[in-house]
Amino acid sequence: MASILERNKDIKAPKKTRAEHMEDALYREVWEDVNNEKTLKFIKKYSKHMIAAALIVMIIATGIQIGIRTYHANKIATATAYETALENVDANALAALSENASGATADLALFQAYLLDQDVEKLERLARDGHTRDFRDLAKMHIVGVRGDEMSALDVEKYLEDLNTTSSPFYYSSRLTVAQKYLADGDVPAANKWLDKIINDSDAPSVIKATAESIR
Repeated sequence: MASILERNKDIKAPKKTRAEHMEDALYREVWEDVNNEKTLKFIKKYSKHMIAAALIVMIIATGIQIGIRTYHANKIATATAYETALENVDANALAALSENASGATADLALFQAYLLDQDVEKLERLARDGHTRDFRDLAKMHIVGVRGDEMSALDVEKYLEDLNTTSSPFYYSSRLTVAQKYLADGDVPAANKWLDKIINDSDAPSVIKATAESIR
């Protein structure tokens, strides 16, 4: 913004004398020296902390890069081992893979290992220790299918109790299984109680509802 003197054409801004220029130069020099001295003192005082912070940042950044590479490498190795085990129809390799993998991948590997060798202990391990609810519940449904004849209807009902919630993907299937077991044991009233729950549920899948109606 122009000064009042500059806007007024009749008045000229006074020029600085040589002494004033020298004074300004000296002031700037002293100011720079003071700032430099403060900066040096600050650096000397906090140099160890600054170096430590820089090292921490470098270590974290390096660790993140290594972690990302290791994660991707492990994923690739898992996928390769999984594919190889399937190609070789190797139940033991799939079971071993389930112990080293995580999440749904581990559960799927263990379930497929069971499908290959029909080892019910693998189903029990999956039902007990599975990483995902879907596979835990699936394993329980298969265990009832394998050992249902050795269990009473009440035992089946209690065993599938955790599945009696809409959070389970086998909510309706488990209810139908319990009803069928009560029918097999000759307890028609108990069976009808479960069948009515399915028939009167508007959200029940049509196939399961039709089955429930046909055996009611």
